[in-house]
Amino acid sequence: MAVVKVSTIWYVEDPKFLASSADSAQPDHDAAATLAAKLFPDRNVVDVGGAVLADVRGAGRESVFVGCFPGVTVLAGERFVRPRPSELPGELIDPLGYGRTYLVTLAPNRQWGAFALWEDGRLRRSFSATRVHILEDFGLPGAWERAFWAGKHPVRRASDELPDPLSLPFDPEEFADAANREWLGFTHRAADDAQRAYRLPLREFRLYPTGEAPTSESAMPEPRGTYAPAPGRIRRNGRALRSWWQRVNGAHL
Repeated sequence: MAVVKVSTIWYVEDPKFLASSADSAQPDHDAAATLAAKLFPDRNVVDVGGAVLADVRGAGRESVFVGCFPGVTVLAGERFVRPRPSELPGELIDPLGYGRTYLVTLAPNRQWGAFALWEDGRLRRSFSATRVHILEDFGLPGAWERAFWAGKHPVRRASDELPDPLSLPFDPEEFADAANREWLGFTHRAADDAQRAYRLPLREFRLYPTGEAPTSESAMPEPRGTYAPAPGRIRRNGRALRSWWQRVNGAHL
């Protein structure tokens, strides 16, 4: 199964959620809209409608996908791609106070992969590389990384392809996907896992400069996914998150 180019940020309280509940997940669309407005206060955030993780591919920088579930929230989109994960803006690191944040980026067309882990807002591990260039390598490697650094996951090459002498002993994309499996319980390369993950229901939001958002239903962008869209609405900055956090996550501000 082809791997979808995707960059995702996961805020996790319940790490078992995706492995056990992805097929029956019921997202909170209002929570997703509220979070999108909070994260992009300088834009008009328009709720386009339902989508799935597979729809992130090719959506463009002005589209942001959000899924809010009990114990797990995911952001996905091109604008979250960072050559160096440590440069992720501070407001994206742990806006919900969940304590654990994961970033995973897979880019098959660039032979590039990246991942990062924050705990309580502090960067613990980050890695980003192409097959021949390490862009970032911060923190202590996890135990699951040993097999990659030991050369037990070599790059699969065409029979007539000569390796670059500076090549890493593994495929960075596969490395990032292994981080995804370790942290989130699924991979993008395994067909069954990917099919389940790519069906994860999200909400798509389009970001517009102030004053440029569509003002009528007829001007709204068409939804990409298979989930029924809610009526298009604009969420501007200034919406409080207090009631949602207390209702959905039991957070205390």
